[in-house]
Amino acid sequence: MSEAAVLSRRPVEVVTTGSILIIDDEAAIRESLETLLEFEGYRVVSASTGEMGLSRLGDQPFDLVLLDFALPDRNGLEILAEIRDRDPQQVVIMITAYGTVDNAVRAMQGGATNFIQKPWDNEKLMADVRAAVGRRRAEEENEQLKRALKQRYNFENIVGKSDSMLKIFDLVAQVAPSRSTVLVQGESGTGKELIAKAIHSSSQRKDRPFVPVNTGSMPADLLESTLFGHVKGAFTSAITSKKGLFEVADGGTIFLDEIGTMSVETQSKILRVLQDRKFMHLGGVQEISVDVRIIAATNIDLKTLVREGRFREDLFYRLNVITIDLPPLRSRSEDVPLLVSHFLVHFARENNKPPRQISPEALRPIMDYGWPGNVRELENVIERAVVLSNGPVIGIDLLPDQIVGRGSVGKIFEHRPDASLFEIIEDCERSIILDMLEKCGWNQTEAAERFHIPLSTLNQKIKRLSIEIRKRTKEH
Repeated sequence: MSEAAVLSRRPVEVVTTGSILIIDDEAAIRESLETLLEFEGYRVVSASTGEMGLSRLGDQPFDLVLLDFALPDRNGLEILAEIRDRDPQQVVIMITAYGTVDNAVRAMQGGATNFIQKPWDNEKLMADVRAAVGRRRAEEENEQLKRALKQRYNFENIVGKSDSMLKIFDLVAQVAPSRSTVLVQGESGTGKELIAKAIHSSSQRKDRPFVPVNTGSMPADLLESTLFGHVKGAFTSAITSKKGLFEVADGGTIFLDEIGTMSVETQSKILRVLQDRKFMHLGGVQEISVDVRIIAATNIDLKTLVREGRFREDLFYRLNVITIDLPPLRSRSEDVPLLVSHFLVHFARENNKPPRQISPEALRPIMDYGWPGNVRELENVIERAVVLSNGPVIGIDLLPDQIVGRGSVGKIFEHRPDASLFEIIEDCERSIILDMLEKCGWNQTEAAERFHIPLSTLNQKIKRLSIEIRKRTKEH
C-alpha cells in the first residue's frame, strides 16, 4: 500500500494551519499532495492548468502556491511572473520533474521561494511548506500590525507585538496629547528617536517642526550656539546673527538625544527653558519666548550621574515627568521576525530590488543572536543582506560571521550568555559543518570524507541540526 493510501486512512486535523494552492496537471500528483497537506492541517485547493490556478488566486488569498514547472496551457515561469505581478509578497514553491540547475536558477530569479524536484521527500517538502507558510504569515502579521498601529496611534516605522512594546504603544498614545516633558531611556539602537517621533506625530504639534539634536556629538560651545542661536559678533566666527534650534522648533517638539553627555553649564540653560520657556541668544540681551515640547533620551542612567554630580538633580526631575523605558531587542525576541520582514520590504524597495525573503536556515541564527546593537544592528544586517543578494531568498551566507556563529566558543557564548553547554556545543557543531559544506561546494560526500565519518552520520547530523542544504556549486 502506498504512503498516500496509508495517510488517507488516518484522521485529518480539524484546525487548519494555512491555505495552499496546488497548480499541477498530473491528477496523481495533486491527490498525493492534497492528502499529505490536509493530513498536516492545511486547507488545500487544486488546479490542473495555469489559467485555472490564476483564477483560483483571484477568488481567494493563499499562504502558499505549489506550482508545477511544466503545465499544459502555459509555462510555469510565466504563471510565476504573473503571480508575482499580482502580489509581490506571494510565496511560491516550484515543483518539477525537470530538476536542472538552469531551471532552478530561473525559478529563483523569477521570485520562487524554493525549488523541489519530483519525486520529493515528504519530510523535506513539509519542512519547506511549513517554513514558507510561516514566512507568509509573519509578513501578513507585520502589515496588519502596522496598519492597526497607524489607525490607532498614527505610529510610523515602529514594529513590535511583544507585551513590552504594546505597553509602550499604549503609554505613547496616552502621553502624546499632553504638553508634558518625556524622558526616553534605553540602550543604543533601541529606537528612542522613533518613539519621540511617534509622540510628536500623535500630538497636536504634529503639523509643526520635529527637531532632533544629538547633544553628545558637539562641543559645549557649539551645542549652545546650535540650540540657542547667537548674535553677530558673539564670538570670532559669528559674522552674522543666527537662529537656534529652539526657535526653529517653536510650536513643535525638540528631541535632545544623549542628554546625559551635556555639560553642566548647558544643562542650566535647558532648565531655564523648561521652567520659563525663555532663553537668550549667545551674546544677546533680549529674552526670546518659545513654545517647545522637550523630549529627551539617554542610554546612561541619569540617577547615577546625579549622584556623581555630573547631572543636575533639578533638571533630572524636570525631564523625568514621564519616563518611557525601551527594552533591548534580546528581551523581545518575538518581535525579531516582524522586524526582519519589515526591513526586507523597506530595503528591497529602497534599492529598487524585487521583494526579498529570509530562509529558515538564516532566520535561526538571527533568532539566537543576542543583538548587542539592538534594532539598529538588525537593520544594518538586513540592509547589507538585501544589497548583496542576487535572488529572492536571503541565505545564511549573507549574514556576518558573528551572527552565524562562525567563530570561537567565546564569541558564541558572548552573544548567547544564557545558553546551556549543550546549546553551545550544537552551535559550534552547526558552524563547523556549515563551513565544511561551503568549502566542499555543498558536496556532502566530500564533506563526510574530510570529516572521516560515514555519509550517513553526516546526514543524521545535518537533519538533527536543521541545516538547509543548498545546490552544489559548479566547481564541485
